Amino acid sequence: MVLKYILAGVIGYLMGNISSGYLVSKAYGLRDIRKHGSGNSGTTNVLRTLGWLPSVLTLTGDCLKGYLACLIGRALGGDLGMLIGGFCAILGHDFPAFMGFRGGKGIATSLGLIIAINPMMAVAELVVQIIAVAITRTMSIASLITTVAFPVLTVFMERGRENYWLFVGFAIAASALSLFGHRSNIDRLIKGKENTLDFHKISQISKKVMEKMRKK
Repeated sequence: MVLKYILAGVIGYLMGNISSGYLVSKAYGLRDIRKHGSGNSGTTNVLRTLGWLPSVLTLTGDCLKGYLACLIGRALGGDLGMLIGGFCAILGHDFPAFMGFRGGKGIATSLGLIIAINPMMAVAELVVQIIAVAITRTMSIASLITTVAFPVLTVFMERGRENYWLFVGFAIAASALSLFGHRSNIDRLIKGKENTLDFHKISQISKKVMEKMRKK
């Protein structure tokens, strides 16, 4: 019985180790995205370093691995297997053993978990994220807001579902992991030193990167 949950966790963690940001940035000519910008392999750093399309590809890849880890976990062990698989995928993304335990911050991979739990909740989270980014122009603030919103939405949107408290517990755990991953951002926000998103600059970077790729 326990072995199927362990297997779901191991598979999830290994899938989390697949770094979409690292692979995408390498395809765009960077040897290691972690040597640029903020130093991690997540969507936001890819966005600031390589522009829109690479960041969308990174977001999609990281979200997909979280979602697939959940599907495999659910096939192995139902709701608990799904949540273990998804949570371990986030762990693998944040602390990848095959990349020196230096990964991203788990927001996109967490989105994959949320899609598996409840697609409508994922839509709500995306809407919150987009609005928060538009208002604050600070990705970390938007990510922190959606992180806190996850367990709150779970409490209301999953009410009446079988294993309700299991979902609430994992939502709290996933949010705590995300908050831990954003500890440096929180420190910079407190000090007023956090970087904002310059959409014009990102568009210029996107244009230069696409021109460079066309010349290859």
